Amino acid sequence: MTDQPLYAELGYTDAEWGLLTGLPQSVLTAASAASPDSSRKTRAESAAGLDRISDARASASVLVAAVAKAAVAEAGDPEIGEEPPVIQPGDPVGYAADVVGRAAEVSALLAAKASPSDAETYKHWLVEIADEVVGAASTGGLLGIGGETVTDAERAFRDDLAKALGH
Repeated sequence: MTDQPLYAELGYTDAEWGLLTGLPQSVLTAASAASPDSSRKTRAESAAGLDRISDARASASVLVAAVAKAAVAEAGDPEIGEEPPVIQPGDPVGYAADVVGRAAEVSALLAAKASPSDAETYKHWLVEIADEVVGAASTGGLLGIGGETVTDAERAFRDDLAKALGH
């Protein structure tokens, strides 16, 4: 048994681990902020994304399970009723561009350090988080009727994310 943290045993530096563990929540935030919604819809999107992050703790991928555990420890565990604050960036477009840039960094990092299966599982998981968030609540409409399930802005963020991750 070593005194090294798990991320060091997996071959990552503290900064690299911070990038890997922070990105799932950032993807959730950027996907939710892509189109302005009511606070109820934003909470629904956030809850859907947090559930997807939380569920990944049971992933067969050691990397994804470890990242999900760290992300849930940081953000809060929806299974025990913890609700982290909903983050709404002041500049959603700039925030989304930053998240896509970090996703490209993570893609390169995973190509260099992770097994191909861990890298693919992690990247697929991030796209799943975005899909879950953008599909959680329709935008527009009247009294919850009508509206778009996924807006052009949400679709563009999801597609830009997938492209940055090589998906």
